[in-house]
Amino acid sequence: MSSRDIDSTSENVLHDWAREEAAVDEPEEPAVDGSEPDSADEAPAWGTASTTAEPLEPAPADVVEAQNDSVAEVAEVEEAATEDELEPDSGDVEIDETPMQVELSHEHAAGDLHIPDGYAVLEGVAEGGRRAVGVVVSRFNGNVTTQLLDGALAELSTAGVRQEAITIMVVPGAFELPLAATALAKTRRFACIVALGCVIRGDTPHFDYVSSEAASGLQLAALETGVPVSFGVLTLDRIEQAEARIGKGAEAVRSALEMADLFAHLRAAAAR
Repeated sequence: MSSRDIDSTSENVLHDWAREEAAVDEPEEPAVDGSEPDSADEAPAWGTASTTAEPLEPAPADVVEAQNDSVAEVAEVEEAATEDELEPDSGDVEIDETPMQVELSHEHAAGDLHIPDGYAVLEGVAEGGRRAVGVVVSRFNGNVTTQLLDGALAELSTAGVRQEAITIMVVPGAFELPLAATALAKTRRFACIVALGCVIRGDTPHFDYVSSEAASGLQLAALETGVPVSFGVLTLDRIEQAEARIGKGAEAVRSALEMADLFAHLRAAAAR
């Protein structure tokens, strides 16, 4: 082999070696034709994004048909419901027009108290005698409280309380009854106090607050002063309930007079 051939062969070898190094330095571009790699070495590394987009499979024909059937069934149900709403009531249906009977509740148990013999018993009676009575009445719901007052005055007259011995104090509403009753009781001029008022339930909790405070306040007035204070306040759900309970005014008078007489017997017994 001549020196020219050796130089030519060396140049070819060096050229091929440089071309192989360039091929090694350049990274291989991933295939974009969607074909899978031939071996595990050619597979993309875990966590790298894949540029292969999977084509959407068309919905099977039976699924599309089932969906169409469901839509048709819903349309039929809605159409049937609309026809039922528009269809007038049948003449064969009988309507019971008999008014509903509501049984009235029993607020009190029947029967009298029985005390065994051999015990010392203190008990008062609803007699006026020479006693002075204070009456506190609210102006609110005046149509009802006027009737309560009329019944209370009639009962006081029946019990023997003279008209000049009765003092009537008018307040705006049931909430003011306790303060007025306390003021009358503290004068020590009255044997008992009769409180009359009316609270009717509305759409707000106002009824609960007023009726509760009126009851507890009147009780507190009696406890603080030692003077009997009777509760003649109607607490109604509806105005129609007032007529059957107008007698509470007279009942409050009897309770007040009985407690006044009872306390008189207690003082007499304690003085002996």
